[in-house]
Amino acid sequence: MKVNFKFKGMKKFSCIWASQFLSVFGSGLTRFGVIIWAYQQTGSATSLSLLSFFATLPYVLISPLAGALVDRWDRRRVLIFSDLAAGAVTLGLLLLFLGGHLQIWHLYLSEALLSLFGAFQDPAFESSVTLLVPTDQLTRANGMLSVATNGSRIFAPVMGGLLVNWIGLGGIMGIDLATCLAATLVLAFLSIPRPVTAQSNTPDNRQLWQNMAFGFRYIHQHSGLQGILLIFCGVNLFAALTYFGVMPAMILARSGGNELALSTVQAVLGAGGVVGGVLISLHGGPKNRVNGFLFTNGISFLMGDFLFAVSRSIPVWVLAALVSSLFIPYIVSCYQALWQSLVPADVQGRVFAAKNMVQVGSMPLAYLVAGPLADNVFEPAMQPGGSLAGIFGPLVGSGPGAGMGLMFLGTCVMGVTISIIGYLSPSIRNLEKSV
Repeated sequence: MKVNFKFKGMKKFSCIWASQFLSVFGSGLTRFGVIIWAYQQTGSATSLSLLSFFATLPYVLISPLAGALVDRWDRRRVLIFSDLAAGAVTLGLLLLFLGGHLQIWHLYLSEALLSLFGAFQDPAFESSVTLLVPTDQLTRANGMLSVATNGSRIFAPVMGGLLVNWIGLGGIMGIDLATCLAATLVLAFLSIPRPVTAQSNTPDNRQLWQNMAFGFRYIHQHSGLQGILLIFCGVNLFAALTYFGVMPAMILARSGGNELALSTVQAVLGAGGVVGGVLISLHGGPKNRVNGFLFTNGISFLMGDFLFAVSRSIPVWVLAALVSSLFIPYIVSCYQALWQSLVPADVQGRVFAAKNMVQVGSMPLAYLVAGPLADNVFEPAMQPGGSLAGIFGPLVGSGPGAGMGLMFLGTCVMGVTISIIGYLSPSIRNLEKSV
């Protein structure tokens, strides 16, 4: 592997990247603490999957409007406002918790509000990367972002597992507020350039509803972009059903409620992501980003999901977490770099919002059904003597958590299948040449 240490033109981006690492770490602490608290209150997979459902539905519904407005507004101000609004939500939860009034529905409401603000923040930040980083550094920049995101997955569960018994959920939320403030201050003192706007794409010359539809029209006109978007939509669907929807409940069920087991697996998921992100940041990623996206996606599902399906112990869960997450930075970085390099900067807010709406659109449904499927269908079927235990029991076992393991086996097959379909599509294979 040839290591390329050329990071020219990335100083300002690197400052923002470092501040976002702190912010994501703080949010990860709160997320872990909330998961443990919610499971202790209810003991069901449904309550955890509903947290994720409310964290995505508003995002999907508001994304077209958010993208149209992001192309009209100063993107730095959008990012600052989104960070401050998220901090206000965390502060509200903290006050409820300290007053002894925190309930499950408060968590659902807070996730919905954070999702709403994220619908503005994501297209603003994604399109800002294009303005801050040279085109030949885009895959590397997205790799660095993956390091920040996955780095928090290492430290947040480990620290969360320790801190939840030391300073409690309230103390964890206080740390989250401090990191959010730090990220906001960095944005306040740095500028983000405005894109050069083509006359035909000037947002102010269009009606708002036309701006909202523009991103969908643009994607519809480019079959290759449409194809990778549908593949990523499938990736999110399968990940929502298992990794995000039922994995915490599966680990807790199969380990007898062992919080250390869950925090260890989540930390290793982050560690694999950091290793992958560092590698792609150093060597700049595959030259053929379409191949990088499809190949690493198939490998991640084939190895990671299968091991999660059959494993029944912490060491094998750790191995599954490592091999699945190692390739995620490659998947995301290649995918994001394709969009950032092929879509003009002055319309990226609208196009990226449409992209985000579609690729996240499958997740609320998956979250909504993941818990009930686990609790009412697959778990009963995989108990000793259950309807599916005789067929799949030798592979995934039986008893608590086995039904959720069977769900991982299903996503393993489907994830590999969509990568193969991508390779068979000429418009996807030739995307970088055709757009």
